[in-house]
Amino acid sequence: MSFFHQVLRLDFGALSQQIRAVDSTMVRRTLDRRQLQVRDVPVLVSPAAMDFLPEITHRAASVTRQRFGRVVGLYAPLYLSNECSNRCTYCGFASDQDIRRRSLSTGEALQNAVALHDMGFRHLLLVTGESPRSYGVSRVRQVVDAVARLFPSVSIEIFPLSISDYRNLATAGVDGLAIYQETYDRQCYARVHPAGRKADYQWRLEAPERAARAGYRSIGIGALIGLADWRAEATVLALHAAYLARHFWRSRIALSFPRLVDAGRVFRVEHPVGDLELIQMMASLRLVLPDAEIVLSTRESPAMRDLLVGCCVTRMSAGSKTSPGGYVLDETGEQFKVTDDRPPALIAHMLREKGLDPVWKDFDAGFR
Repeated sequence: MSFFHQVLRLDFGALSQQIRAVDSTMVRRTLDRRQLQVRDVPVLVSPAAMDFLPEITHRAASVTRQRFGRVVGLYAPLYLSNECSNRCTYCGFASDQDIRRRSLSTGEALQNAVALHDMGFRHLLLVTGESPRSYGVSRVRQVVDAVARLFPSVSIEIFPLSISDYRNLATAGVDGLAIYQETYDRQCYARVHPAGRKADYQWRLEAPERAARAGYRSIGIGALIGLADWRAEATVLALHAAYLARHFWRSRIALSFPRLVDAGRVFRVEHPVGDLELIQMMASLRLVLPDAEIVLSTRESPAMRDLLVGCCVTRMSAGSKTSPGGYVLDETGEQFKVTDDRPPALIAHMLREKGLDPVWKDFDAGFR
């Protein structure tokens, strides 16, 4: 039975009401327990728990240091294509967006990869829009064949694949997957994905399970924060992570928390999430999922990233470009605006100033 069948039994609206009914006595009783579990997430992310945020963040920082030491992994995303057949209402790559479309040749991808290698990166995330006809598995495979010799760890963030396709890329050197459900609320999911293969909720939700069966060492999941009630999203995200960790224990689970912002007249965030709420969510999931990687992208501001890396973050991107080939080519057709544009060397310096150890390669990956 896949995680999809667990989701079918969930009532997202009822879950939101349950979370808002939590009171301070319930929060205190929960925090007084030595070991927290996934079932505690509704209490930890409740409005009532906001009064306990200093205690939650302090405890999360302690857990992070115990489990991960002072290591923070650095990685870079390389966008290969912004062509997309979906019409996601929130995405800059959506097929109805008027942007310049570009797909990199293998040579252009390698040129960008060399530039990232020269910056010090040894962990690369390959990203595409969702247009298998324009940039399918075979083209991604060609890029992986070209860049794998430079990077001990190569991950992908592309459209959902079959088990056989995930295995195909694994033989070339891919060992990690990042794929976000966007929202676990099925009604909201249908509303924001009106067309394209991405409208298939189940096919997307089960992609991490297919990648794990294909032997991927790292599985990254998450939700776009702001599409639906973030407290309910965080609860289901924790359930999803726990399910994957229980059924696919050979794969390391990573959690991402991409927070949406308004994009002029194109997109307005229906459920805005403030800074303190984001901190509450991330710290709470650290407490119940102590062995999960927590990833933070350059969507967030330098101040937020500097703060969260001292609390619960164990992996972060640096110097990111969100347009195809943006490290070498002109920056056009980006997916979202980068907020933290500090160069990678400055991010590494910040980490050292905090007494942390920046690691440019995925420390669990072996060199090829």
